Amino acid sequence: MPHMTSLWGHSHRLGAITLQSESGASRLWQVTVPELPVFEVMDQLCSALKDHGAAVLIAPPGTGKTTAVAPVLLGEAWAESGRIILVEPRRIAARAAAMRMAEMHQQVVGQQFGYAVRGERQVSAQTRVEVLTEGLFLRRIQSDPELSGVSAVLLDEFHERSLDSDLLLALLLDLRSSLRPDLRLLVMSATLDPSPVAALLGSTQPRGSETAPAVPSPVIEAVAKMYPVETRYRPGSAHDPLEERVAAVIQEALRTDTGDILVFLPGRPEIFRVARVLERLGSGSGSGSVIVRQLHGSLSPAEQQEIIQGHDAQQRRVVLSTSLAETSITVPGVRVVIDAGRRRVVRTDPHSGLPALRTTAVSQAGADQRRGRAGRTAPGVAYRLWAENEHRHRPIADTPEILDGDLSAMLLQLLVWGVENPASLRWLDEPPERGVDQAQLLLSAL
Repeated sequence: MPHMTSLWGHSHRLGAITLQSESGASRLWQVTVPELPVFEVMDQLCSALKDHGAAVLIAPPGTGKTTAVAPVLLGEAWAESGRIILVEPRRIAARAAAMRMAEMHQQVVGQQFGYAVRGERQVSAQTRVEVLTEGLFLRRIQSDPELSGVSAVLLDEFHERSLDSDLLLALLLDLRSSLRPDLRLLVMSATLDPSPVAALLGSTQPRGSETAPAVPSPVIEAVAKMYPVETRYRPGSAHDPLEERVAAVIQEALRTDTGDILVFLPGRPEIFRVARVLERLGSGSGSGSVIVRQLHGSLSPAEQQEIIQGHDAQQRRVVLSTSLAETSITVPGVRVVIDAGRRRVVRTDPHSGLPALRTTAVSQAGADQRRGRAGRTAPGVAYRLWAENEHRHRPIADTPEILDGDLSAMLLQLLVWGVENPASLRWLDEPPERGVDQAQLLLSAL
């Protein structure tokens, strides 16, 4: 099909994508997808990847970066002979992205658009876009360091800065500077500061080189129409249990606001406790016009998918969620966000040097990301369970895991890659010496 690239490149400007027929015959058929803001910058993005090989895409929620970019890139000449890998931070996001792309192009998951997460794999010989979690892609690149049959890697939601995402970026840069200079690399985010990433992607020197090129990779920004979101601060009393404070604000929102309510809580224990309080108050039985749902990583794929797709305009929902709903997925019908202002992360205990689960305050960027979930389809309201003055003193962004997390697993991955000294790779934030020393001591003691 020598003319497929030009057809594809022409049609994506109109919000339509041309795909090969399921049978693999030369006949082409048109699939019209919803108009998405990211289409406005696709020409720039395609040119950047063609000419520079790497780029940064900054696109807020609602632009379509997760589900619209990879299908368009399939029409580029450099993508004709390989798959595009889309890397997501969570299993629910990987499943949702593949399912949405398949739905948009009137296909079944596992045909041109597939996914693989722990315990599940919906991929076939036809698959051109494969969505993987960070952990599975790390295993893939370690087992096949050349990434045979892969034309591009897209790292989505990179602002979360998990240890695996930072490690993957370092390994991909190492791969591009040695075995695969042809591999296209795209870092995508909603809130990331693009300048440091663009400078790092522009670094193309071989491993061990102390010089860096002066030209950063291109940064492309998409703009989404966001409806206004009113922010209301409800600090409450520090003496009251969190679940009582959250339940009180939920009751207020049910009385004064419209639409479904998305509540961000640190973890499952808090979700269970809030659900019990709501049931005691008469808002959690699901027998009336309000139903309470829970969203966290322990749910089955079917249960998670029901929440993502099961919006009923006749019944209001209160969705109690961990940070799962912060990025990558959209919970339909949400007009109100209630943010407890905390998240649970794995960090190194400063006394023992061992990894431990810690509850930390959400940064300003994280809170704004959550707030934006209320303004995707209509004007909304965001309640914050802290004072406005306190918000100004919160960290601007969340601390990357590589700076204060357990690095022992990362060191083992580097050894598999053939690297003993982390400093020989290029990092967005280099692993701190103290963290590396603690990890080495831990591994020696095991």
